[in-house]
Amino acid sequence: MSTKENLKSAFAGESQANRKYLAYGEQAAKDGFAQVAKLFRAVAAAETIHAHAHLRALDGVKGTAENLTDAMAGEKYEFTEMYPTMLEAAKAEGHKKAERSMSYALEVEKVHYGLFQQALDAVKAGKDLPAAAVLVCPVCGHTVVGDPPDECPICKAKGDKFTAAM
Repeated sequence: MSTKENLKSAFAGESQANRKYLAYGEQAAKDGFAQVAKLFRAVAAAETIHAHAHLRALDGVKGTAENLTDAMAGEKYEFTEMYPTMLEAAKAEGHKKAERSMSYALEVEKVHYGLFQQALDAVKAGKDLPAAAVLVCPVCGHTVVGDPPDECPICKAKGDKFTAAM
């Protein structure tokens, strides 16, 4: 394998480890193991450092407009090609948890695409987005700028459960 392919593989592995360890940390906290949860979160942060270093070594981080364009392409792929195919397979297999998870993700990726488009338009005009809270539904990931809805339009979670993005 070439160094470029190795970096791509390492980036994917470190990225997945980060997300997995954050989920493990949540479970450890729920199970009453506060220090184990803290350890999982710390190692997840270290995995992020590794992933970012690999992405930079791939020259994968560009200017904001280019990064937004790349992000939009990824989101569009997810809601037009990736998730529809995966959702169809989950339905055919009767895998209800996967069906729900993928259905939520498919709908939320459309929202993300639109939000990135708004950001790209602002950046191309030489502006930032207006200052506002950016909130995320903890159930499906629906993302809003400004006040949360009374009820998530995708999963019906109560709007007061939305959390602020960093």
